[in-house]
Amino acid sequence: MSALRLTLIGLLALMQYSLWLGKGSWFQVRDLDRQILAQEVENRRMATRNAAIYADVLDLRQGSAAIEERARSQLGMIRDDEVFFQVLRPETSSAK
Repeated sequence: MSALRLTLIGLLALMQYSLWLGKGSWFQVRDLDRQILAQEVENRRMATRNAAIYADVLDLRQGSAAIEERARSQLGMIRDDEVFFQVLRPETSSAK
């Protein structure tokens, strides 16, 4: 009778080992859940970024106003009939 008990206790311990520490264990499932949550956050961030880029692409394809705005802000371009004024602020020296 004691051999049967030892065998059953051994099988129970073996099942508990695989549940807690083996392949597909509770700890691995919890770690995978955390990785899934982190990836979902990253996916939402990238989807927002992609939507903004897609809106820029559509705006650039459809009208010249977006192209003109980028040329003015990024390249400093002006039209032929415009006058450009650049205002420089005097440098303040903090070293005394």
